[in-house]
Amino acid sequence: MQPTDVQDAQPMARQSAPEAVYIHIPFCTNKCFYCDFNSYVLKDQPVMDYLRALDHEMELTVQQHPPGIIKTIFVGGGTPTVLSASEMEYFLNSVRRHFPQWAEDIEFTMEANPGTTDLEKLSVMRQGGVNRVSFGVQAFQNELLSGIGRIHNTDDVYRSLDNARNAGISNMSIDLMFGLPNQTVEMLDQSITKALALDLPHYSIYSLKVEENTLFHTMYQKNQLPLPDEEDELEMYLLLMRRMKEAGYKQYEISNFAKPGFESRHNMTYWRNEDYYGLGAGAHGYVGGERHINIKGVNAYNEGAAKGLPRLDHFDVPAAEAMEDFVMVGLRVLDGFSSQSFFTQFGVAIEEKFEAPLTKMLKLGLLEKISTPEGYRLTEKGILFGNDVFGEFIGYLTATS
Repeated sequence: MQPTDVQDAQPMARQSAPEAVYIHIPFCTNKCFYCDFNSYVLKDQPVMDYLRALDHEMELTVQQHPPGIIKTIFVGGGTPTVLSASEMEYFLNSVRRHFPQWAEDIEFTMEANPGTTDLEKLSVMRQGGVNRVSFGVQAFQNELLSGIGRIHNTDDVYRSLDNARNAGISNMSIDLMFGLPNQTVEMLDQSITKALALDLPHYSIYSLKVEENTLFHTMYQKNQLPLPDEEDELEMYLLLMRRMKEAGYKQYEISNFAKPGFESRHNMTYWRNEDYYGLGAGAHGYVGGERHINIKGVNAYNEGAAKGLPRLDHFDVPAAEAMEDFVMVGLRVLDGFSSQSFFTQFGVAIEEKFEAPLTKMLKLGLLEKISTPEGYRLTEKGILFGNDVFGEFIGYLTATS
């Protein structure tokens, strides 16, 4: 059965005032070999000019779309913690000035690299409202870290975590990666053991993706990137899921594990397809059914912000695309999504729009129906083949509308 005409379905009803903020700090000490994020080596960059431009974008943004009570703020990069203590203070004052109403239990996360934080800077962050830090650890073997272009070592990890605790920040997460060049299953097992010994409330564990415009992509094209084979990578993923479950962590999303109550609330905003502000060079935002992408380059962003909102592009999200996004991001969360939520947002039953891919994925055992609330989620098998499942839905409506 082909999907019915989606043009008569109204775009997703958006909340009146966004409650989540993403802010991009594009500076790094160096460019990691796998990184394709919008980031630039810090040396000789006009950092204060950028922070002033960012302040102006915040001012114009809240004039155009006044905020609600802010529940989550996430500062990503780049490496936000390459800012000096005085630059960090200026930046956090800007955030508080333009987004003054915060929920009592706000989750204010900042990404950090071990080795780019000290007690003074972390204390400034805490005083400015930051109450959650996500450290990009990636591995606990120094030889693997240098092999992917990281500048920190394992000693820096422990020192950074201690400094954060001493600054009054206890809600911390670390990122680990698997499928790295020269990484073995045993190496990942060792990293998980050392990570769990830290007894943190949250862990993000991602597989390496070789992206275009990275050093790793160039090496891959030349057959010079010694990646684990597919069997080892699958074994790594199965290992980490088992180890995290045994340690009492819930896998609440394909790559994320948390103690109860410590799931990333900001990321849940994305996975529920809800509104959020996107501020800074190259940032994406989603407000009132419209997506925007900001100008990427630092100087170009600064110049654009001096003239108005520094947009590279902005567009209304068609109903078909919004429906596909709802399914894809909703299935990333392992509790799945409710059919009622889909109907509430789009005024049509999900089975009417996606009968064919739902039926196919159910028959293959990659999706299963849930009853409380009624909806769909990935099966254990489906978690391993998540990208294949998502691919069945993305483009399904838009290709035939």
